[in-house]
Amino acid sequence: MKNMLQNAKAAKPLVGCLTTEEKNAALLAMAESLAENSDAILAANALDVDAAKGTVSDVMIDRLLLSPARIEGMAKGIREVAELPDPVGTVLDTHTRPDGLTIQKKRVPMGVIAIIYESRPNVTSDAAALALKSGSVCILRGGKEAWRSANAIVNALKQGLEKVGITPDAINLVQDTSRDSATALMTANGYIDLLIPRGGAGLINACVRQATVPCIATGTGICHIYIEKTADLSKALAIVNNAKTSRPSVCNAQEVLLVDKQIAPEFLPMLKKQLVEARTAQGLCPVELRLDEEAAAIIDGTKAGESDFDTEFLDYILAVKVVSGVKEAIFHISAHSTGHSDGIVSQDAAAIAAFTAGVDSAAVYVNASTRFTDGGEFGLGCEMGISTQKLHARGPMGLEELTTYKYIVTGDGHVR
Repeated sequence: MKNMLQNAKAAKPLVGCLTTEEKNAALLAMAESLAENSDAILAANALDVDAAKGTVSDVMIDRLLLSPARIEGMAKGIREVAELPDPVGTVLDTHTRPDGLTIQKKRVPMGVIAIIYESRPNVTSDAAALALKSGSVCILRGGKEAWRSANAIVNALKQGLEKVGITPDAINLVQDTSRDSATALMTANGYIDLLIPRGGAGLINACVRQATVPCIATGTGICHIYIEKTADLSKALAIVNNAKTSRPSVCNAQEVLLVDKQIAPEFLPMLKKQLVEARTAQGLCPVELRLDEEAAAIIDGTKAGESDFDTEFLDYILAVKVVSGVKEAIFHISAHSTGHSDGIVSQDAAAIAAFTAGVDSAAVYVNASTRFTDGGEFGLGCEMGISTQKLHARGPMGLEELTTYKYIVTGDGHVR
């Protein structure tokens, strides 16, 4: 670990002064190398998946699993980052003081960015691409479940860097997946300029509590959708179906449904038919509906427990609550949301205005699925994570969020 930190710090000025053309050439070479090494990556991933079977749920296996299409998607994401504008060197502000001193505010690389993440191998290539394009060195510390996959991916990315003459120390993978290595990154003062944890609540909370280096909390996603009384119910059903079932293992999947009491008797039977009965008939995993008392009086399901409205299930489970109106929906979200992504389905302008003003989350949706909270969907290429805090970065973290700025002050013999 010490050698890696030292090598990363030594590589920082080399990567930081790369031109846009050099960085883009490196990214394209990385994408090409990823495709060329597809067989090796898939073989490593198969070992990870075999080892994980029987120890994690099927939806978490899906999170871990790679395929030729997913590897091509990773390569495509790197190419898209190459096409994005380079934020480094952007002049944010320039002004001249009355004494003639010129003060310029310029965007610069963060330096060395450490990312601690869990079982999604695609995070490896996304993080490496974003760090490089933003002029930073990255240190990647993946979870043990996906270590073989991550190692094969990083080996391929390093080959791409070497093809264009850029130090392979721009991308680093921690070999040790024990807690000791995570703690070492959290406390690597003088080496790590920014730490980003990306995973479950346990990982994120540990980083926030223990880190002595600057840390951005990327949040767990207890995402809500509120079906307001004027909602188009067919659109509402499609939105909830997508938000819950398209990929339940990711942080932007819906975990809680709030339904206005005036439409609950009509909407909840539609919901059960779509998410439970139709999915069962199609041979798909049905969604377990965990119902509050009012919802349980309308449809059958599992009685909601005390913690169900505060749980990121990452599974085919949906907590359902009937509310009296937009105010109660806002209050409930304020009390239980993690500030990731929350939405309203409504045709009432006043209700929409109240909801978007009152819900204090990184992404607030109107008549759309929460599954859009993603760097690619936001036009950022890909993302380093979804920040649920308010300082420095909020929401999907793209290139600009991975930079900082400095002041360049120019005088002509000025003294104070």
